[in-house]
Amino acid sequence: MRERTIASHFVRATIRGAERQGHDCAALLRQAGIQPALLDEPRARVAPEQFAHLLQLLWESLDDEYLGFNRQRSKRGTFAMMCHAIIHCHSLEKALSRGALFYGLFPDAPSIVLQREGDWTRLSLDHSMLCDPDHFLVESLLVIWHRLGSWLIGQRIRLEEATFAYAEPPHSSEYELLFPCTRRFSAGGTSLLFHARYLAMPLLQDERTLKQFLLHSPADLLSRPDGGDSLISQIRRQLGRDCCNWPDLEAVAQQLHMSPQTLRRHLREEGSSFQELKDHLRRDLAIYHLGRDELAIQDIAEQLGFSEPSAFHRAFKKWTGLTPGAYRAQEG
Repeated sequence: MRERTIASHFVRATIRGAERQGHDCAALLRQAGIQPALLDEPRARVAPEQFAHLLQLLWESLDDEYLGFNRQRSKRGTFAMMCHAIIHCHSLEKALSRGALFYGLFPDAPSIVLQREGDWTRLSLDHSMLCDPDHFLVESLLVIWHRLGSWLIGQRIRLEEATFAYAEPPHSSEYELLFPCTRRFSAGGTSLLFHARYLAMPLLQDERTLKQFLLHSPADLLSRPDGGDSLISQIRRQLGRDCCNWPDLEAVAQQLHMSPQTLRRHLREEGSSFQELKDHLRRDLAIYHLGRDELAIQDIAEQLGFSEPSAFHRAFKKWTGLTPGAYRAQEG
């Protein structure tokens, strides 16, 4: 219920390759439970399960795991076959290297390179051959490789840095969900940097757990952004524990073992604020409930701590560009 919602930008970006190939994307959106008109509102957002469903529909319709963004298709099942090729490796380094070698066998596939930099390791992606104007595929591949590696060793790989060989986009605030680390744009290449100690770790997964993993991957890896152990994610978890009785900043600071002043300063440094985090969580919970019919809009407003339904209406329209009633109608 507290999973973060997906910005409409990513939905628009996802279908660009299919649109270019002449597919009826409006029909695919409706099948995923997303009304096409919702994409006309830049601030609109969709639920993670809707986004995952759309990805699956696109892969099936295009028979292409690259979603139409590469010169050559990556037929459905390629990712699964790569996973089977690496699952018996003894270490993460061997698994990632073998996975990179696997994709290197396909013409025009984005190349993946693993390089040591002292105590660090950089996973780089060459996307110069892609027709990917929104950089959706390249960012998706980075997320998939990071989360696949984390799953293989049974612990989250903490990222030190993410670099991008293009300018910072207008929606860069969303990147905190995908790349919870230092981010550099207009860099010399597109890559992820993490500590080399992870490479020596053994794989904790096997054929049995891989079968379950592949039921929902890689769509699930992309549709459920994870802020990991970042300060923003920790605060969000504290706020989400009891949404009927929202803790104030002082209470959250105490739980995180820091002073309110220190918490405010850290949030300023990360370009956020306590009120903004609270609003984002309220927004995501509102979208969750509006996508279901269990609660009336007035009840949703009360659960989210609004004293009057009119205040909820104003806030929701400010967050998404739509009133709660209009959003629920779109969902239907």
